[in-house]
Amino acid sequence: MADEVIEMAGAQIAATQAQAFEIKAFFDDATNTISYVVNDRATRRAAVIDSVLDYDPAAGRTSHESADAVIAYVEAQGLTVDWLLETHAHADHLSAAPYLQDKLGGKIAIGEHIVTVQRNFGKLFNAGSDFQRDGSDFDQLWKDGDQFRIGEIPVTVLHVPGHTPADSAYVIGDAVFVGDTMFMPDYGTARADFPGGDARQLFRSLRRILDLPPQTRLFMCHDYLPEGRDNYVWETTVADERAHNIHAHDGVSEDEFVAMREARDIALSMPRLIMPSIQVNMRAGHMPEPEDNGIRYLKIPVNAV
Repeated sequence: MADEVIEMAGAQIAATQAQAFEIKAFFDDATNTISYVVNDRATRRAAVIDSVLDYDPAAGRTSHESADAVIAYVEAQGLTVDWLLETHAHADHLSAAPYLQDKLGGKIAIGEHIVTVQRNFGKLFNAGSDFQRDGSDFDQLWKDGDQFRIGEIPVTVLHVPGHTPADSAYVIGDAVFVGDTMFMPDYGTARADFPGGDARQLFRSLRRILDLPPQTRLFMCHDYLPEGRDNYVWETTVADERAHNIHAHDGVSEDEFVAMREARDIALSMPRLIMPSIQVNMRAGHMPEPEDNGIRYLKIPVNAV
């Protein structure tokens, strides 16, 4: 059966003029995360994708340098933010979506399968009665194939699970913001060993994205420096990924990919900020409620992961 959502997204890509909208990237050195502001040139409406809240784990302190850079750009460009989009519940950085919402407005949105993540990690962190596990911390939950607009620019949501159950990619005009599903061709693909992750699902999600037109621009959520490269980059194309992705180029079978991914994931250490990140991001970027002394706490489960 044809993938009707991919066909719909492909038609959107073919019909979009790249110059109709602008993409501004913000690279966070501490977490190797790229956040984006996407705006429609005609209407000055905008979306922020995968924002970063600065967090010092040793001190337990947050700060806003990364988010303030986004705010300064939005204000300087005279943009109106309608959407604060998350590709998934990140395990490597905290979301700044609530802070940006307070300063700029916009609705916080993520894929509907965040509910699965909330249920899994709600148990792990023994989240209290303030945590509903129904996605209601977010303003909008997307289904696969949902469509909306940033000003006049069409957007199609793709459910691309595997890294986590809730990963979404956003096809905005002729560009796709892939989250952690894949990286630049010389770095490969995301891990699939978090709770609810699945290497076989990840392969199928990768192929959905790589079935889009060859000229489709792909924007990464992270970039790292593999051996032989000394500059950060985060934009590529479907054609380049299909030809050169070291894990998932054309010709790699599903079974080959799964064997590679599972063997590789066993050797990986946990992300440095996974414990605070998940607790915050499963709440749409909000901290847990204060305890009876007025202080908010992030938990570290001992010998549980």
